Amino acid sequence: MKNRSQIQALVHDIYGPRQAPEILQRFEKMITTAAPAQPADDMEYFSEKDVVLITYGDSLRQANQRPLETLHHFAADRLADIFSAIHILPFYPYSSDDGFSVIDFFAVDPDLGRWEDIQAIGADFDLMFDLVANHFSAASEWFQNYLAGIKGFDAFALETDPALDLTKVTRPRTHPLLTPFTKKNGQQVHLWTTFSADQIDFNYRSADVFECMLDVLRHYVNNGARLIRLDAIAFLWKEIGTSCLHLPQTHKMIQLFRKFLDEIAPRTVIITETNVPHPENISYFGDGHNEAQLVYNFTLPPLLLHTFTHANAAELSRWAGILEAPSPANTFFNFTASHDGIGVRPLEGILDDTQVDQLIDAVKKNGGRVSYKQNEDDSQSPYELNIAYVDAMRPPSPQPELHAARFLASQAIQLSLPGVPGIYIHSLLGSQNWVEGVEQSGIARRINRAKLDYSTVAKELADGDSLRSRIFTAYCRMIRIRRQQPAFHPNAAFEVLDLADQTFAFKRWTASQKIIVITNVSGDRIQVALTGEPPGNRMTDLLSNKSFDTSALALAPYQFVWLAA
Repeated sequence: MKNRSQIQALVHDIYGPRQAPEILQRFEKMITTAAPAQPADDMEYFSEKDVVLITYGDSLRQANQRPLETLHHFAADRLADIFSAIHILPFYPYSSDDGFSVIDFFAVDPDLGRWEDIQAIGADFDLMFDLVANHFSAASEWFQNYLAGIKGFDAFALETDPALDLTKVTRPRTHPLLTPFTKKNGQQVHLWTTFSADQIDFNYRSADVFECMLDVLRHYVNNGARLIRLDAIAFLWKEIGTSCLHLPQTHKMIQLFRKFLDEIAPRTVIITETNVPHPENISYFGDGHNEAQLVYNFTLPPLLLHTFTHANAAELSRWAGILEAPSPANTFFNFTASHDGIGVRPLEGILDDTQVDQLIDAVKKNGGRVSYKQNEDDSQSPYELNIAYVDAMRPPSPQPELHAARFLASQAIQLSLPGVPGIYIHSLLGSQNWVEGVEQSGIARRINRAKLDYSTVAKELADGDSLRSRIFTAYCRMIRIRRQQPAFHPNAAFEVLDLADQTFAFKRWTASQKIIVITNVSGDRIQVALTGEPPGNRMTDLLSNKSFDTSALALAPYQFVWLAA
């Protein structure tokens, strides 16, 4: 076992001297029973060619076909030269939360398909799987075993005295933190349920839970996972009297997961999902090698929306100037939309309350919703904005051409910033608010989780005048071009340029290439000059193949250029 002393130290720090020997023994057992690790010599985790599609297994549906088969056919036919990887959101049997209340971590939901379907997709694309590390379903066999007191499961849940002071615990929801349950022997217990009464938080103090989650990790790697997304990982460890968010034990548990993967599958990438302010978010890079290789860039979606709403890139430029990964083994996972909403907390310290309220008003005006969280003083505050990002970027003017241009401008920024782009399928397909899904379920997040008929989508994509076709065609072309540029390597050099408040501009470069990215975030025609370039110098836009005079560069509303010498 490599780095044995480091592993021992982590286990000792988390579990203490009494429990550490048993935990270490189980850790070693999992390694010895895993498949031999592939060599990791000269390993590079990512490159400019890495672009990830984010989708549910059934975002596209076709009659008389398993949804995972439909996804594979769509991806193989239309996306083979566009995406390097596909993140299939939890495809396991579940009871609620659209997949994130997992009943069986080792199975594929039969309504979606089979493991053979997952592996078939994995033959053409790298795969990202979710490790729903914080909780499991109240409908699961594991939970029924816990309620029955069966050995090996009797400590799976976190029993807590409701009389204790839990006011310091950070709450991402408005429902009570503890939920009462009755065990098979008649004993009533109150269990920690951070996200819902159907999602029972794991008790990681249990050696059985620790071993079980390592087994899940091993199972996912054996079934083709190249990237592991640690869902809601910031809440993993609980200590009464603390916020129970980002605790040292949580970071060290991620480090143990990394050490475990280094033993059995060193090329596997860990990506952390932590919907929190930027300084807290990037703490999951660890020392640059021992935790996540990718962190979700949660500040980007709301700050980008603010930028286009106000036609002013000043705050975005200031924030982008601090983007820095600690080592070549780390970078950002740049996204604007996902299956969830647009987080509000990542704006803390960047926008004031008035600016956040203006953003909320803009989202509501475009048909969106707002979800709230419970604060320590029992008040509530906005937690996320629920809206399809296409509709979030709807301009004041209703013209389809302008709508598509504004949305694509936001996506061009996402594609060119330092990091690996993650693109939600509904952004790629130009999907708008699924209001019917919200009204039917009462769940605000369903607004951007539409289930689409593939035949209908194919017809709309064939109609060049439709919003869906305008976005999909241009988006795919943009990604193809992006993947060919060395200067868009996730770790290529980066510098924000100060041109005008109506533009977001920066430079990316390597020894072999320099690209200057300029985006007009306003609905006005503007003209800017690149002061750092020789007078009269001309550069070519990689997107349009047009030549531009950098001393007097005119941009149409929402126009963006990727300029190369």
